[in-house]
Amino acid sequence: MLDMSLPTFSGSASTQPTTTVTPASRAVFGKRFFDVLIALLLLIFILSWLLPLIGILVRLTSPGPALFIQLRMGRNGVPFRCLKFRTMTFDPNGEFRQAQRNDPRITKLGAFLRKSNLDELPQLINVLTGQMSLVGPRPHPLRLDAEHWHTMANYPNRYAVRPGITGLAQARGCRGETAELIQMQHRLRLDLFYIQKRSMKLDLMICWWTLAKMILGDEKAH
Repeated sequence: MLDMSLPTFSGSASTQPTTTVTPASRAVFGKRFFDVLIALLLLIFILSWLLPLIGILVRLTSPGPALFIQLRMGRNGVPFRCLKFRTMTFDPNGEFRQAQRNDPRITKLGAFLRKSNLDELPQLINVLTGQMSLVGPRPHPLRLDAEHWHTMANYPNRYAVRPGITGLAQARGCRGETAELIQMQHRLRLDLFYIQKRSMKLDLMICWWTLAKMILGDEKAH
């Protein structure tokens, strides 16, 4: 867990701390407003029918629930229940193992959903509840975080902001399996770069790159 202790305020009982609106706070508000606006528009006009349709197809093509709900790390190291469409065969007792190329656990429909990123659409609900952002470092399963939290320099810093449905690392090709340490190091480097340079312009660019990969396909999406 990250240190979430709050600074103490010392002074007389009649003294009240002042609230200053800074460019940074305006940027945070603007990003949150953008997240909520886009998520609501997508849910109302497109996903109100697309989400049930995909959910029905998942249930019809593979026994088990339509959604896959997994604990993932959120902002400041607080876990949350991340929503996805189930893309693998259902095994309630299965152990965590990252998806691999030609993974036999992935269903035919699941392969399409993963390739097109449509399996991530339920995370718009996570955005509305404030657990995620449209753009930010992708949240990892807790088991994966545990492997690097205390051993990789600055790794916890990737959770200084809300995790995203898409992120700079994923949009620039650092997605999928991280079997080799260098793969996670590249992902972390891009995540930390995003946190340092984040802006509305950069978010829009990442959204555009992500949309292009959804249409054209991504060879690392498996």
